[in-house]
Amino acid sequence: MKIAVAGTGYVGLVTGVCLAEHGHAVVSVDIDEQKLAALQSGVCPIFEPGLAELMHKNRERLIFTADGPAAYREADIIFITVATPEKRDGSANLTYVYDAARTIARSVRKNTVVAVKSTVPIGTNDRLDALINRDLSGIAVEVVSNPEFLAQGTAVRDTMHAARIVVGVKNRETGEFMRDLYKPFNAPLLITDRKSAEMVKYASNDFLALKISYINEIANLCEIIGADIDAVSRGMGLDPRIGNQFLQAGIGYGGSCFPKDTAALYFLADYYDYELKTIKAAIEVNKSQKLKPLKKARKYYASLAGRQITVLGLTFKPGTDDLREAPSLVNIPVLLEEQALIRAWDPAGSDNFRRLYPEGIEYCRTIDEALTGSELCFIFTEWPQILAYDLNSFPKLMRRPVVIDGRNCFSPQAARAAGIIYDSVGRVGPADGSQNLNGETGALR
Repeated sequence: MKIAVAGTGYVGLVTGVCLAEHGHAVVSVDIDEQKLAALQSGVCPIFEPGLAELMHKNRERLIFTADGPAAYREADIIFITVATPEKRDGSANLTYVYDAARTIARSVRKNTVVAVKSTVPIGTNDRLDALINRDLSGIAVEVVSNPEFLAQGTAVRDTMHAARIVVGVKNRETGEFMRDLYKPFNAPLLITDRKSAEMVKYASNDFLALKISYINEIANLCEIIGADIDAVSRGMGLDPRIGNQFLQAGIGYGGSCFPKDTAALYFLADYYDYELKTIKAAIEVNKSQKLKPLKKARKYYASLAGRQITVLGLTFKPGTDDLREAPSLVNIPVLLEEQALIRAWDPAGSDNFRRLYPEGIEYCRTIDEALTGSELCFIFTEWPQILAYDLNSFPKLMRRPVVIDGRNCFSPQAARAAGIIYDSVGRVGPADGSQNLNGETGALR
């Protein structure tokens, strides 16, 4: 089958490469010349496990181009996978989606299916269908909603071994066409109407965001009353009605989906004079949660000016180089304003962060280098290298082993046994700031 893909971001590139893996000829379109140059030379421009290998394996079935009209002209199906970033008011910016749709409308020369994987507000696919078909004559184009459910860091696996595939169509024949396309993926397939498919995407992402914010609220209360969030999470997760996923307490969610999708659904409901109170609460909790590390730091130091600070983890989650809505982007600017001396380590995100902050931060190649001489360490991302790190190295390398762990990477008991002043999220036994290393009361000076 001849497939065209509009956009080569996380969704577009993974979608195109995985479809090529199943034998289709794929032409991917992008306007970013630098990214296209990398793709055309066989270089994967994003950090995503397994993607570069699949790109290389299927290079003969993959074409990358800026010529959208040529790519769309003879395609059997066109995927729209462009970004829908959040506007200042919380609504989704659909500029790129509509630009792609207009180009498709001018370019198609035969009956075509346009599958929209970009996350768009409910009703958008109906409007795109009307826009594309408005001036067409003798050609049938149907827009289908085909939301993606990829997690960065596992996007290839999530595509090749999907938990479910959702398709929203207008006509039964198009549903059967999509069923044939996805048959080799051997995944549960739900065919429904377009608006319901669009809602599945938002409802799924926002439910997961709710679950994260809920467990973080419970963790905050655990700290106050002396309960242990690890035990609470395990006890909840054993209930099959709840499940154990997304019950890891921490400093909030980030990335390209949850923040903008919660904002977009809340905006949409508000547009129709309906308030989604649960979504509003999730947004507020997440915003506050990201600042917990800085609030905890005040217990140990009255001022961070001139202090040597270590930051372990810059990306919003492990397994990706994506910084979007990462806690590091909230906390580090405050540290810089307070004139802290920052050393940062991240195995994938340092280059991207350096583009935002080329000065004021020393980017380190190893965790040891980042910790040496430090008076305070923040953990913002639970990279495997951090989880496997020797706890004894913290007091050995740091000037004062104060560790504020926003991802609960270590056992509080093991950390304290190693001589660390360890403060995590919602756990029994973190240091309370009442003692410094010399046993003196009050904040470290």
